[in-house]
Amino acid sequence: MMENTLQTLEVNGKEYGITKLLGRGKGGYSYLASDGWQECVVKQIHHEPCSYYQFGNKIESEVHDYGRLKKTGIPIPELLAVDVKNERIVKEYIPGPTVYELVSEGRMQEQYLAQVRKMAGQVRQAGLNIDYFPTNFIAAQKGADVILYYIDYECNEYMEEWSFETWGIRYWSKTPEFLAYVEEQQNG
Repeated sequence: MMENTLQTLEVNGKEYGITKLLGRGKGGYSYLASDGWQECVVKQIHHEPCSYYQFGNKIESEVHDYGRLKKTGIPIPELLAVDVKNERIVKEYIPGPTVYELVSEGRMQEQYLAQVRKMAGQVRQAGLNIDYFPTNFIAAQKGADVILYYIDYECNEYMEEWSFETWGIRYWSKTPEFLAYVEEQQNG
């Protein structure tokens, strides 16, 4: 497990100052970082067990999936650097609340559902699913608009059981599944 006390991470010989841990996912830890000029996200791949998901080469998957998602046209952060040896990537930082936070705080809006449904159509047309869990989406203020970004690069071949309307929607409001997840997180 990666320490939350990291000061810096090196990516291809360049130092990134770590500001805070943003989150831990199935495949890695994401940190808010800075290269001295701009904020970014440094993701450190981990190899902790995940009972419900099988991985191949995680760093290769990140790069491959980024390319597949880029072709769909959905809003995602730009991939800025890849360090294969240290299993780290650097990507654009998208500020804003996660959909998880919005649902938790009762600030979810219909426009976010419309945007995720549009994304779901775009990735389905490409034969893909994305991970629709609400921690993977940021509502970012862009001028007068709020744009929903999918901030993970994970995608898989399309399967109806993992589509937004079949699986993802269960976590985009205060459903029993969402509330059970919140309770699980609070009880450790």
